[in-house]
Amino acid sequence: MCGRFAVADSVNESIEAFVLLTRRKPQEWSADWESRFNIAPTEQIPVLLDSAKTGEMRFERARWSLVPSWSKTLKLGYATHNARAEVLFEKATWKGPIKSHRAIIPASGFFEWTGEKGAKQPWFIHNPDEPMLGFAGLYSWWLDHALAEDDPNRWTLTATIVTSDAVETLAGIHDRNPVILPEHMWEWWMDPSLVGDQTMVDEAVRAGVAAASDLEFYRVAPIKTKDEGPQVIAPIE
Repeated sequence: MCGRFAVADSVNESIEAFVLLTRRKPQEWSADWESRFNIAPTEQIPVLLDSAKTGEMRFERARWSLVPSWSKTLKLGYATHNARAEVLFEKATWKGPIKSHRAIIPASGFFEWTGEKGAKQPWFIHNPDEPMLGFAGLYSWWLDHALAEDDPNRWTLTATIVTSDAVETLAGIHDRNPVILPEHMWEWWMDPSLVGDQTMVDEAVRAGVAAASDLEFYRVAPIKTKDEGPQVIAPIE
């Protein structure tokens, strides 16, 4: 977990409403996400972050698989689309971002699979009462030194979703779930002036247990990598 998730364009309204409440919205700014229902690692995902440089909230698009700034290549030999909450301070990949590069990753819901290989059943997990979930995330800017300084592709924003042990209601589907933060904790989690420590992570995980306990799930049709559209998250009998 989490290997696939969905983000409908309805999150734009939720993001903009939240940023307006913080009173730190840039003058020329709007959330402009187009619905995606089957996002896979290394694809683009929406990210909300608090800019230490400008003091403003920023809506960005990031590559889903965090690449630490010290990496020589964008493609790593190990998976980084998820970051286990219990080892954030043990792994070099997460040690830097957890201190000040924390983000909220909007989502409508996510997928998990049960069953044997070749006959796996996908499930869509969401909160029917919340149009947008806020996953606790980490981000990192990766610099491609091979490109010219004025090349717009020189910097790549990358991100990961923080996960914890699955809550009891989801344990039968998977042993992990994303850390989902209630809206009143988003600004706290993103605040770059707060140095992330284990106490902060533990508090986020505790809040995430309560939020994840409100999630519901239902069966969906088998999903292929390139499948896209609202039918992907439509329930089946």
